[in-house]
Amino acid sequence: MASQQARKQRKFLLNAPMHFRHKQASVHLSKELRDKLGVRSLPVRVGDKVMVIKGDRKGRSGKVAEVDLKGPWVKIEGITRKKADGTEVLVKFRPWNLIITDLNMKDPWRKKIIERRGGAAQAVEQPATQTQEGGAK
Repeated sequence: MASQQARKQRKFLLNAPMHFRHKQASVHLSKELRDKLGVRSLPVRVGDKVMVIKGDRKGRSGKVAEVDLKGPWVKIEGITRKKADGTEVLVKFRPWNLIITDLNMKDPWRKKIIERRGGAAQAVEQPATQTQEGGAK
């Protein structure tokens, strides 16, 4: 049995392997997506549209620009803050303070993950521009 000591739990999370950190970066899906896909949460990826549900920037949304699994942190396009020298940088968010409102389904592995969990990956519709690009190749 694993230790229940808080210090050992923190140590495990700080020294966790990348495949475990990927699961830590899971974000809940919006109710519409959850009903459509039959899946509660998925690891966040660049290109997903997310909304902030906790904190000072609650209610703001945008596309995921960067995912840092070492943190774990997520940076969202359009949500910035000013540094002391005047430059603007993207604000970092914890994955558990976000909710996915639209999925980036370009990766076939993601469809397999949803199907493996008993969901319906075909339920997510691709935008018209992406389907036209795929047919032209």
